[in-house]
Amino acid sequence: MPSLTVDGARTRAAALTVHSYDVDLDLTRGDRTFGSTTRIVFSAAAQTTFLDVRPDELVSVTLNGTPVDVAALDDGRLPLTGLAAENDLVVVASMLYSNDGEGLHRSVDAADGLTYLYAMSFLDAAPRIFACFDQPDLKAPYKVSVTTPEEWIVLGNGAATQVFPGRWELAETKPLSTYFVTLVAGPYHQILGEHDGIPLGLVSRQSLKEALDREAEDLFTVTGQAFDEFHRLFGYRYPFGEYHQAFVPEFNAGAMENPGCVTFRDSMVFRSVVTDGERSSRARTVVHEMAHQWFGDTVTMQWWNDLWLNESFAEYMAHRVSTTATRYTDNWIDFAFIRKWWGLQADQRSSTHPIAADAVKDALASLDDFDGISYAKGAAVLKQLAAYLGDDVFLAGVRAHITSNEFANATFADLVAKWTEAGAVGLEAWAQNWLRTPGVDTISAERTATGIKLRRKAPVDHPAVRPHQLTVGGYDESGNGVSVPVLLDSDEVEVKLDPSVAVVVPDAADDTWAKIRLDADSLAKLSVVLPKIDDGVTRAVVLNSIRDAVSDGELDPRLGFDVLRAALAHETSDIAVATMVGWAHTHLFGIYLPYEPYRGQLAEVVTGRLSSTPSGTSLQLAVVRSVVRLTDDVELLKGWLAGVDVPEGLAIDADLRWLITLRLARLGAVGDAEIDAELERDNSSEGIVHATRCRAALPTAAAKERAWAQIMTDEDLANYELYAACEGFWHPTQVELTAPYVQRFFDEIAGTEKLRTGWVVAQSAALAFPVCDIDERVTRFAAGLVADESVSAGIRRSVGDRADDLRRALAIRAAYGVN
Repeated sequence: MPSLTVDGARTRAAALTVHSYDVDLDLTRGDRTFGSTTRIVFSAAAQTTFLDVRPDELVSVTLNGTPVDVAALDDGRLPLTGLAAENDLVVVASMLYSNDGEGLHRSVDAADGLTYLYAMSFLDAAPRIFACFDQPDLKAPYKVSVTTPEEWIVLGNGAATQVFPGRWELAETKPLSTYFVTLVAGPYHQILGEHDGIPLGLVSRQSLKEALDREAEDLFTVTGQAFDEFHRLFGYRYPFGEYHQAFVPEFNAGAMENPGCVTFRDSMVFRSVVTDGERSSRARTVVHEMAHQWFGDTVTMQWWNDLWLNESFAEYMAHRVSTTATRYTDNWIDFAFIRKWWGLQADQRSSTHPIAADAVKDALASLDDFDGISYAKGAAVLKQLAAYLGDDVFLAGVRAHITSNEFANATFADLVAKWTEAGAVGLEAWAQNWLRTPGVDTISAERTATGIKLRRKAPVDHPAVRPHQLTVGGYDESGNGVSVPVLLDSDEVEVKLDPSVAVVVPDAADDTWAKIRLDADSLAKLSVVLPKIDDGVTRAVVLNSIRDAVSDGELDPRLGFDVLRAALAHETSDIAVATMVGWAHTHLFGIYLPYEPYRGQLAEVVTGRLSSTPSGTSLQLAVVRSVVRLTDDVELLKGWLAGVDVPEGLAIDADLRWLITLRLARLGAVGDAEIDAELERDNSSEGIVHATRCRAALPTAAAKERAWAQIMTDEDLANYELYAACEGFWHPTQVELTAPYVQRFFDEIAGTEKLRTGWVVAQSAALAFPVCDIDERVTRFAAGLVADESVSAGIRRSVGDRADDLRRALAIRAAYGVN
């Protein structure tokens, strides 16, 4: 189906006013298709338009009582002619269930054979479920009716009522965009609650019943606290009635903000012990989706170019509200280490783009810009804006924007107007430099005789004049620090800070969006001073600076590794430990540096911490996971699986067992038989995904060929299993074994677009890219594929981004003589 262009959307929006949808779904027709009958009542100011529908079979279409030729359906679009001023359209279709996380996704739980459904209508997926005018600015109320097996429950955007066994009716909704319409149906386990008059609900698969029962109190508490804080901040009550949070299988994104019924990936229902950082991350996801109920759902973008504003706002609010309203207080540490790093990498690739793009891309192409820039950079910039405007002006504009555009569509320009009415000045220039110009500034510090000189440098390819409100920190040999607030609104600013301090950290509180560079004196003392700095955010700023300077080729990766090793020996944040070990795996070992001896040196550090880390703590779990990822001590790992010499306070539960098994598989210390035995212990859907990853990681020709066939040819493979096969396939220690697949990737990846649709196409291309083959010829292969416009745009974007990372690795190796 061709993706809708902005011009096509504007033409249709000018011609139509949609009054209502009435959708009736029959989910009792077997495991392949479901029935979908849609009645749309709309006004028209033109005689022709088109309908979006992607059926297995289009049974009948009736416009104002007159049959429409169903044979006219062409690639998902049905022309409608002879429109009246007021129209009644009825579409009867048979639709296909999906296994790619979009449309109406059908999943069978391996644990008990039960079937679960959920609808994901984002972007171009709604016509796979019901006939519609699929664009964000044609909002309308929805009534949904559903026929199901009698033992199922149903949830959706409106309150669901079972009118008789197997038949459900959902209350009419407020006006919604098509991409918010959802349905959750199946024998789900449900827990109900209430907060401040708002009915609450949680659901998961039955096989996660015990886990959801354990997690319900935390989820309900975070939800209630966030509702209270959002009501206080926005002065506008949650408007969508009930609020359900459905944890569903094989979900591509972290979550989706469907009004009244948010869907989450069900790995957030923790079946095993997790770190405090993972709990905090889940809380932020919950709060992020709640922010969307106002910003995105109540007020919706007019076109996809303003999608950044939905996500940036929710991202900023998730960190802000989680910090002020919940017990989770490490949110800005996570933002610095994980979210910001994601965005900084995206902002330095050839595919970088402005936060706020012009409305020129079609709906599907807009998904290519749905990245760390849209989320993390936008959130950082909004955080800067709140500091720049002052919180009173910032919130006054947001409140006015919500109340004046409720249940309608608006643009970023509309929001700017509300901020201006609230007292903001100079926003156009600010927006031009921060939002409409891509790229990231570099901020560095130079010691002078009397203080510190702070410098700002914009990227040559994307010049801009961006003001930065930040603090500069100075730290002595003991890690004690002082900070100085600075407005960096010119290329150089003098800072009154003692130049004799051991370490100078620009943007020590991580308040802006920039690459931070440390001076030579600070770098020389960093390994000693960094572990002594108490503030976790500041440590994250420093380690991000090291990571980024190494990736830019400005710092020898061996020196970067030395700082990493020193920090890891003392780090107390589980988020930091996981991040640093993760960076070593994805960027250092076998990429910028030889796999050995660096892997072994870091393994020594984390293994040495096993005996000194407090038992039963989140930090212990982070350290143990790091040991598992890094060690080559097969006997240690097998002993843990057998319950031998397990660190006190550590639970070797299902997910940790799989992590150990994955490492043993990479080392060639287990084979298919041992993986099968582990799967017999954990015969869940999660177990199948883990087993798929482990099998792909085995260092045998047969295992690699089996995994490759799954990645490139198996159209029935569920999305999570596909991702797992990709994740297990490549490894720096297996480059000779996987060498034949490098050329095959570029020959075969384009063909996967014929097997799969939407999100999964680009995601699997990114995960299956030969990241461990650091060779110039791979960049040439990639350039050829990226230039081929017959290849899916999503695949070309993924390959281009991975090729950018490869070029960095080649440049670093050449610059520092790394072989």
